[in-house]
Amino acid sequence: MSAPPGAGILQRPYLLVTVGACALVFLAAFESLAVTTVMPVVSRELGGAGLYALAFAGPLATGVVGMVGAGNWSDRRGPIGPLLASVAVFALGLLVAGTAGTMWAVVAGRLVQGLGGGAMTVALYVVVARVYPPVLHPKIFAAFSAAWVIPSLVGPFAAGLVAQLASWHWVFLGVVVLVLPALAMLLPALRGVRSGNANGNGNGNVNGNANVNGADAGGGQAPWALGRLAWAALAALAVLGLNLSSGLPAAGPLLAGAAVVIALLAVRPLMPPGTLTARRGLPSVILIRGLVAAGFFGAEVYLPYLLVERYAFSPTFAGLTLTGGALAWAAASGIQSRLGGRLGSPAAVRIGSLMVLLAIALALVTTALGWPAAVAIAGWVLAGGGMGLAYPRLSVMTLALSTPDTEGFNSSAMSISDSLGGALALAATGIVFTAFTTTAASFAGVFVLTAVIAAAAVAMAPRVAH
Repeated sequence: MSAPPGAGILQRPYLLVTVGACALVFLAAFESLAVTTVMPVVSRELGGAGLYALAFAGPLATGVVGMVGAGNWSDRRGPIGPLLASVAVFALGLLVAGTAGTMWAVVAGRLVQGLGGGAMTVALYVVVARVYPPVLHPKIFAAFSAAWVIPSLVGPFAAGLVAQLASWHWVFLGVVVLVLPALAMLLPALRGVRSGNANGNGNGNVNGNANVNGADAGGGQAPWALGRLAWAALAALAVLGLNLSSGLPAAGPLLAGAAVVIALLAVRPLMPPGTLTARRGLPSVILIRGLVAAGFFGAEVYLPYLLVERYAFSPTFAGLTLTGGALAWAAASGIQSRLGGRLGSPAAVRIGSLMVLLAIALALVTTALGWPAAVAIAGWVLAGGGMGLAYPRLSVMTLALSTPDTEGFNSSAMSISDSLGGALALAATGIVFTAFTTTAASFAGVFVLTAVIAAAAVAMAPRVAH
């Protein structure tokens, strides 16, 4: 349906959907920032330095399977079922990690958590496509970014404090507690979302009496894509194999190369044609999303680690690095929303990707030359601003270039590119980090690799325009 004149995302008929969706984004944001903050402590306590990268890459890899499943399920039956199931799986993974006594158990919980988190992301994008008219898409995606603000203010600091005063276990278990209020806010919104396909304009319907259990209009025309699920599982296994290849000194390089090739081959059927060759338009939008994510998240998870190991920061204050980046992300997202058409989406993507590259370069120079930690911390504010400019516009372009029957597939492809790019980058940085004999060289190697990835994003960013 079309938006009532002057309607906003916090006005009827969108208020409940906005509150519920942003609550879930808040939950995922808190978990991400909190776990990144305490993982150096977990690794040290459980002797899991060799599994550090896997603890981050693993959930991104399994998230690919969740994304494909949720996208297919959403195209068949609407986003409500996938959304509820994904929240349950997400919480289960947190319980497993929070009660873990070994690093392998932590990784296992993270794998389950990633499966649910990936599915939740896609389901939320389909909710946006089916509920909000295109004119409100920049605002709801800006609201998603803003939902990171409160977690970024309290998440890293609170996680570090809990780890110091109690135990890192409660960082995972505490996030589980947030599931209940998030669902309590979301359930009223779900009653107002039809399960049926969006209309020809790509807009959904909001109706307080809608039936959330009905099939898509058109009788669930999209078939179950078991082949895509199999390809997603193969891509996830390849990423996990890449992470573990560093533990095999003799065959490790060969296994790593094979894992990358398999992952790229497996992901091709999950993307629009031409994605891996950077074809102009939607394929390049999807590709740039993965490259920017790979550069940003590949570097971000090592920043608290750097501050703890090289600069003797406590986990509490090391986490403040993430706070600055997240605040800048939310602020830049709000700015791009207010600018609207005055800042073209291709320009926003180019500027944002360049800011990420410059921030990683500052982290690299800080590590290599022994500069004060404040340089890298300030640089990460720049990176957050870049993500806040680029990410919402990439989301807007993906939905704008989708039709009602491809919203699930394209939303899934965007999220897969996001997660698989980050997973491959984290796997590769894990190999690089363990390949050097000194801490300084290890961190420098990580930032060199992520800078190269970010530079590729900058070079290809102009191709998002037709």
